[in-house]
Amino acid sequence: MPSNKYSAAIMDDSNNMTATAPVNGDKPPAKGLSENDSGVELTNENSPLTAAEPPSPFSPKQNGDAASPQDGNQGSGGSRKRSRKKSEEEETTWDSDSEDKTSGVSQPGLRQTPRPRTIFQAGLIPRTHNKPRRQNRKHEHSMLLCAGRGGPRVAAVTPGRVPEAPRPELMEQDSKDSAQSISTSSSSEIQPEYNDNKGFGIGELVWGKIKGFSWWPGIVVTWRATGKRQASNGMRWLQWFGDGKFSEVSADKLDSITAFPKFFNQASYTKLASYRRAIFQALEMSSVRAEKKFPPCESDILDDQVKPMLEWANGGFLPKGEEGLKPTHTADSNPLDHQVLDVSLPEYFPSAKRPRVSLCKNKAAPEESYSREQMVNEVLKNKRSIEDFCLSCGKMRAATFHPLFEGGLCQTCKDVYLEMSYMYDDDGYQSYCTVCCGGREVLLCGNANCCRCFCVDCLDILVDPGASNSARYLDPWRCYMCQPLLQYGVLKRRHDWSIKLQVFFTSDNGQEFIFPAIPAEQRRPIRVLSLFDGIATGYLVLRDLGFKVDQYVASEVCEESISVGVVRHEGKIHYVHDVRNITKKNLLDWGPFDLVIGGSPCNDLSIVNPARKGLYEGTGRLFFEFYRLLSEAKPKEGEDRPFFWMFENVVAMGVNDRRDISRFLECNPVMIDAIEVSAAHRARYFWGNLPGMNRRLCASGMDKLELQDCLDHGRVAKFGKVRTITTRSNSIKQGKDQHFPVLMNGKEDILWCTELERIFGFPVHYTDVSNMGRGARQRLLGRSWSVPVIRHLFAPLKDYFACE
Repeated sequence: MPSNKYSAAIMDDSNNMTATAPVNGDKPPAKGLSENDSGVELTNENSPLTAAEPPSPFSPKQNGDAASPQDGNQGSGGSRKRSRKKSEEEETTWDSDSEDKTSGVSQPGLRQTPRPRTIFQAGLIPRTHNKPRRQNRKHEHSMLLCAGRGGPRVAAVTPGRVPEAPRPELMEQDSKDSAQSISTSSSSEIQPEYNDNKGFGIGELVWGKIKGFSWWPGIVVTWRATGKRQASNGMRWLQWFGDGKFSEVSADKLDSITAFPKFFNQASYTKLASYRRAIFQALEMSSVRAEKKFPPCESDILDDQVKPMLEWANGGFLPKGEEGLKPTHTADSNPLDHQVLDVSLPEYFPSAKRPRVSLCKNKAAPEESYSREQMVNEVLKNKRSIEDFCLSCGKMRAATFHPLFEGGLCQTCKDVYLEMSYMYDDDGYQSYCTVCCGGREVLLCGNANCCRCFCVDCLDILVDPGASNSARYLDPWRCYMCQPLLQYGVLKRRHDWSIKLQVFFTSDNGQEFIFPAIPAEQRRPIRVLSLFDGIATGYLVLRDLGFKVDQYVASEVCEESISVGVVRHEGKIHYVHDVRNITKKNLLDWGPFDLVIGGSPCNDLSIVNPARKGLYEGTGRLFFEFYRLLSEAKPKEGEDRPFFWMFENVVAMGVNDRRDISRFLECNPVMIDAIEVSAAHRARYFWGNLPGMNRRLCASGMDKLELQDCLDHGRVAKFGKVRTITTRSNSIKQGKDQHFPVLMNGKEDILWCTELERIFGFPVHYTDVSNMGRGARQRLLGRSWSVPVIRHLFAPLKDYFACE
């Protein structure tokens, strides 16, 4: 947003109002092991969620490559981070103090035939590598309003190559996610496991904590169950309840499941489906081990069924207590014999892929339950209609249609689809499978501009057994949204999928969703007009999402904001003059535009300002400049092209002002608070026609959800979240007593500029240009947008415009 430089000029002409996102070297592989020729990527397993915040299917994606010991007979190797946008990564790393760095030693043999190890990028010229895959993607239904876990992508394996071993820098005092791990082959020797006298052996039920996140229930597993390397000394491999993903956690950050009253969070249990599911599964396994029986429950409400289990856990798991919860296997038993959680598909409590056996309900299920394998058999052999089944989980009596493929979705899977379908990773690809919005392992489409992925389960079950293996050896592999309109097994793309996708989201939230999605081969780079551009948050997010930006025209009057945009984006933004001086001819010369965005100054609209002048005076009048230019930029009658717009302003405005803005823009606003995806409150109204604006806000692994995650080393957060940060310096003080939010060397301290940037989601040192002081940098950030929120809003546009 611009500064108050508009105010004086506006007062002079008050009667003229117009109201119309490096590569490590590889060493020679050992024989007998296999790996695909595609680039190996960092694995990113899930982590526990912040108890007070909604979960997300992502875990933080690390940019660093580090080393780890190799097993005795295993050849050593380096790890390679998958980088689809090197130039973008360079743009977002402003300083040597930046958090996300990569290091490694390149070796000439990397790109020599016959054993190249190139990084796959969809749409590039085919090379001699195979299709990369993403492993351990969670199928999680989260009612999620945000932060948590997810899975990364790893390369497929081809004979004759040794999978590279991860080398995470795991420190005993810090529990870290397995985001820095990649698949490794197991050694021929079985090494002793977890013999550091810290307890928590294989099979024990525990509460675990990862740095930056709160406590979450899990089960200690052997490293062989994870498909990765052995845990470092003092660490344990955990499989998390709720989604079944693996993380390496310090034994110092574990506690027995019997500490249930201490770590159970009622607020998270009430809000988050993923947390409820995890608690249910932990108690389900606990009750089986303790041979605890519960009286029959006549209610159909799952919360009522779980209530006696919660009371039992809060009471100390009596009568057997901790002794009754110990794993049943002996020291001589196979370490892989312990129960590995089957939680690959989302469901309210347990997995939808397996029938849930209620421990407290004896009534028969009200509807016939099918697995997806049974569903396929019914459709192919018994000629049942695929529309009667949920394509995601196989259940009968689908609640709605699948928007892309022939088939239905049950209510649970519909909710998952609404939340997850527009979530993208930092490499630009969908986070989850296009069919089921889940997937433990997914294949990425190689077609240019297509960002979709399909999980191995969907290919092998719905298309043909072995279809995923065949796809791995195709280069490029084209997904079933890009292949000809044929039937593949029971999977067939709808001929009117773009219309169905529109109806699917429109019927859910009542939003006017006008433009059908564009096929990948017809998408072109986006052209943007940004009014009141501020520090180029819109451009930053578009580039982070992988959009090809043909032109980005920005109107801004604050010289400091312009300096940030010019320096950080290397002159790729076309800055123009004052928004009030832009004419229709200018728009014809610069356009046509596909996206118009802006947020006029809120000084005279915010009720916090006792001297505010309202919508029709002072800086409030600048809204009508946005309205004027939006009207001019819209496609004329007969132009058949997607056109999107978004207007933002403060929530704390007068009711009449909000009503008048809505009348001019002909739609109601969506209120989004950045607290769900960041460490600070920032409630804002968003008007617009962006697809899925009303869908739930979910945090990704890149988002920093706690204040402590945003602080530099040696500084301690006094609060988990902070209040809205504005242009005023005292907005950093918290509470009635006006305390500073940070402790350093035992004394209260303010938030540093780099910490403010992390809170807003910007790269570190993003505003550090032109020798600006702390106050000036806070003013720039105080007028800016929250990066994760804008990322959430812009992500659906990937169905319309070309991407890297």
